[in-house]
Amino acid sequence: MITLYGIANCDTMKRARAWLDGHGVKYGFHDYKKAGIDEARVRGWDAELGWEILVNRRGTTWRRLTEAAREGVDAELAIRLMVTNPSLIRRPVLDTGEARLVGFSEDLYRGLFP
Repeated sequence: MITLYGIANCDTMKRARAWLDGHGVKYGFHDYKKAGIDEARVRGWDAELGWEILVNRRGTTWRRLTEAAREGVDAELAIRLMVTNPSLIRRPVLDTGEARLVGFSEDLYRGLFP
């Protein structure tokens, strides 16, 4: 099953959901704000994609971290921060079961769902 992970009110999420809906792609939606995210899943994403890709450094949650936390972040700290503050995870994360994509791009989605 295809799952889209993110936050309902995010503009990028809205574009991704509109694209999937408009192309007839069936998916489940996992809202971090309502359901959180489990550490095992974040660790799996980190192992596959790297925490640097997963962390949303442009969001307000990142900017609210202390300067020391932002400068000293490593994989372990990033994982703990993403689990406790899922808004730190770049959106959306699309899990097709075979591949995971972070962020939204019509070209990438078109490549997955021709």
